[in-house]
Amino acid sequence: MIIPWQDLASETLDNLIEAFVLREGTDYGEQERSLTEKVEDVRRQLKNGEAVLVWSELHETVNIMPRGQFRD
Repeated sequence: MIIPWQDLASETLDNLIEAFVLREGTDYGEQERSLTEKVEDVRRQLKNGEAVLVWSELHETVNIMPRGQFRD
């Protein structure tokens, strides 16, 4: 189930995005990016509709994923 990111308190959304970014692992790109930059990238993707917050009833977890990967 998609959770509208706009319905979350800003602190909750910040914590979800930060946890997501931190569990993504090491950045092996040409340029190292700060945690703040990565969090802002994810926030932009949520605002643009490129990514969605997804609640899994089976696992009782929230995840962030590209919109194209989400299936009802």
